[in-house]
Amino acid sequence: MSVPFRRTAVRLGAAVLAVGMAVLIPAGPAWAHNSLKTATPARDATLPSAPTEITLEFMQRLDPAFTTIVLTDAAKRKLPTSEPVVTGARSTVQVTDTLPNGTYTVAYRVVSVDGHPVQGSYPFTVADPASTAAPVVAVSASAPAPPAAEAVSGGGPSVGLLVAGVALAVLVLVTAGLLWRQAARHPRGTTGVSPPTTD
Repeated sequence: MSVPFRRTAVRLGAAVLAVGMAVLIPAGPAWAHNSLKTATPARDATLPSAPTEITLEFMQRLDPAFTTIVLTDAAKRKLPTSEPVVTGARSTVQVTDTLPNGTYTVAYRVVSVDGHPVQGSYPFTVADPASTAAPVVAVSASAPAPPAAEAVSGGGPSVGLLVAGVALAVLVLVTAGLLWRQAARHPRGTTGVSPPTTD
């Protein structure tokens, strides 16, 4: 294999490999989207008394201007709460009314300081044996209900990223195969050029 060809092959292989690695292993912030770390009341918790506040703590700091926490009852009615108070990665709202026994849903939508939005929801139940208030009854399946926040995925790569990564991995393998075949055709120590003929 000639020296110029060898250098070109090495540079081409290194460039393709670098691009492939850059797509398959992106920087940390691109993968580590924000997500809910802890919640009080906790997901699916059964409480012996009604909570007076809801606190959500996330993996990354929040943007206070784009943090929303909504509390609804089993009938999908929005319940009054205070405005969210954001401290770093934690957001808290005060529950202004005493909650009767029943199942409730906490829905949230937040935006991290990196601009990535995250939303989701989870239920908890109040079962206070001393409560005299009538429990909230869930609406029937046929009754219309306002849309609730749905959980979104933020911790993994997108489908487009995976497709691009697979395509580049295939490109790396094909390029390596071509370079290997070219090297086999031009063994080391030969130039791949026929010697000049003499008359």
